[in-house]
Amino acid sequence: MAAPRKYPEELRERAIRMAVELRRDPATRQGALRRVGEQLGINPETLRNWVPQAEVDAGDRPGTTTAEAARIVELEREVRELRRTNEILRTASAFFAAAELDRKIR
Repeated sequence: MAAPRKYPEELRERAIRMAVELRRDPATRQGALRRVGEQLGINPETLRNWVPQAEVDAGDRPGTTTAEAARIVELEREVRELRRTNEILRTASAFFAAAELDRKIR
């Protein structure tokens, strides 16, 4: 389960949009995240995480998108479950094979 969000999604989207616009202009690039953070009451370090991820999600920057990351997590969880299931089946198979051999010997 995901942690509760400190900032509403609308505020997050607005902050990202403002920061990206300011960062595109070389004259306003320096300190853009700090200024946007102060204007909207968001920690600049939080924006330093949001903006690059938004750029990756938009295809403007290389990296793993949010959707891809979620899919990877889901697939890793599924692999863990399948490995656990296979181990249980292997153990059960060995148990029943041993029981069958024991029965044939008697």
